[in-house]
Amino acid sequence: SWLMTHLVCTGLTHRENCGLINSMPERRTLLVMGEVYHVYNRSVAQQPIFDKKRGQERILNLINFYRFKSNSQRFSHFNRQADREKEKYLKSLYFSQKRVEILAFSIMPNHYHLVVKQVCEAGIVDFIRIIQDGYAKYFNLKNKRSGSLFLSPFKAVCVDTDEQLLRLCRYVHLNELASYLLKNPQELASYGLNSYSDYIADKPRPFVNTNILMNFFKTKKDFEKFTLGQVNDQEELGQIKHFLFEG
Repeated sequence: SWLMTHLVCTGLTHRENCGLINSMPERRTLLVMGEVYHVYNRSVAQQPIFDKKRGQERILNLINFYRFKSNSQRFSHFNRQADREKEKYLKSLYFSQKRVEILAFSIMPNHYHLVVKQVCEAGIVDFIRIIQDGYAKYFNLKNKRSGSLFLSPFKAVCVDTDEQLLRLCRYVHLNELASYLLKNPQELASYGLNSYSDYIADKPRPFVNTNILMNFFKTKKDFEKFTLGQVNDQEELGQIKHFLFEG
């Protein structure tokens, strides 16, 4: 099935070209410039870590802030500034070098999915390391805990073809429905922890690059029809729910 070919790039040369994350934490990670990857990770012991509003806002803000390479300040310092100063600083970053382009995402209670394109050397590795470390510090402080929050290392799978990209983004956008966090497709349109809303909105959030995926569709209605076309397929929804973390 396509799910299995997505999870496992076959052949040594192909693995090297895809830049798959090695399974051993001590081995060097290599991801290729200009390639698109499905990046995901979950919390230790699958504990809920993104289930409260302030935490959800925090991870989205970290994603927006650290997608840029040339930050001159830490998010903790940035976050203490007045709203007008924060807006001014973010606008200055919009013209600077990025680490990644974010094509799609879904933030679940105990894990996340990101579809990202690497646009600078080591961009994905640096980006994920910083947002995970930043969120772990925030979460541990709020909950008076210590130690690792995420499994290590994160997983990354190279997206080989246009078909895989389209189907992957559909899987990511249907994740909340597959896990029964949302009851019906209409709720996705206003759900802030999933980039589906950015694709059908008049103006997407600044950190979601909708251009690459929308090049495959003439209209937003076509995108919506493609994404929601499998929503009543219980077998497909079951695959969405389970294919990432089995094995």
